[in-house]
Amino acid sequence: MTEPDGEAVLVLTNQLDSTADLVVEHLNSRGVPVFRCDTAEFPTELILTATLEDRWAGLLDNGHRTLDLARVRSVYFRRPEEFRLPDGLSEAGRRFAAAQSRAGFVGVAVALPCLWINHPARELDANHKPWQLTVARRLGLDPPRSIITNDPEAALKFAADLDAPVITKSLGSPVDTVVIDPADLDDSVRLCAHLFQEWIDKAHEVRLTVVGDRFFPVEIHAGSEAAHIDWRTDYQSLTYRPTAVPGPVRERVSTFMREFGLVFGAFDFIVTPAGEWRFLEVNPNGQWSWIEHRTGVPISRAIADLLEKGNTGE
Repeated sequence: MTEPDGEAVLVLTNQLDSTADLVVEHLNSRGVPVFRCDTAEFPTELILTATLEDRWAGLLDNGHRTLDLARVRSVYFRRPEEFRLPDGLSEAGRRFAAAQSRAGFVGVAVALPCLWINHPARELDANHKPWQLTVARRLGLDPPRSIITNDPEAALKFAADLDAPVITKSLGSPVDTVVIDPADLDDSVRLCAHLFQEWIDKAHEVRLTVVGDRFFPVEIHAGSEAAHIDWRTDYQSLTYRPTAVPGPVRERVSTFMREFGLVFGAFDFIVTPAGEWRFLEVNPNGQWSWIEHRTGVPISRAIADLLEKGNTGE
């Protein structure tokens, strides 16, 4: 059984994460020790032993390699999966074991005093779209006019007051943006919280990937009607072009990152025909490899640079 030689980068993600592979390749080429594992491997394939001293100290052991928790320089928290628990547990036992595993394994990990991309607590905060929109509006990033409601009458009034097209999108995991006809709003609105926003005319959109203090803005131009509404629905029609971020937008995005404690963020902006940048949302663990492949912007290298450097705080 071997231990990484020197301070290691802990990569928490699933084994088939090709995006993380790009970062790991950079680290390997520089001789930076990497310990890659998935929360799904705990507790059946991964052993944690941690003792509270001045900090949590001990080992992660996957049966082939061990990681000294006191020698973690940084953590890349990408796309770890749910714990794989032993067969034969009752449903109640499974819930208990999962909760204990999360509190123990994740609890020890998040207490490590090192650089995180991104720390799970900061990521959880930043994933709340209502909070994103509040901060974006206060900072002058000019998000769309919005309402969150489960009242169809309130939604109808919002649409009438706009006197413009209305869209809806998920408050949780990314789904397609949908332009709606207010006449279709009915009692099904009462079933959950809905986000409704004004439609903003666009010249194009920008995916702005931020890594530390490095900005990678790329214009996304839609080549179909579906992609013009939501570019995620028709990747084949898209064209890309690296661009520049206006100074005021850059300053406000930097402040946004600091307020949420983020090291990485994938921001989506609309750029209007008048050239105004309008904030839509940020994904604190968004995909970026396709942008790198299509444009050559060195996002993976920038992430590896930060992980290699590390620091002594979140």
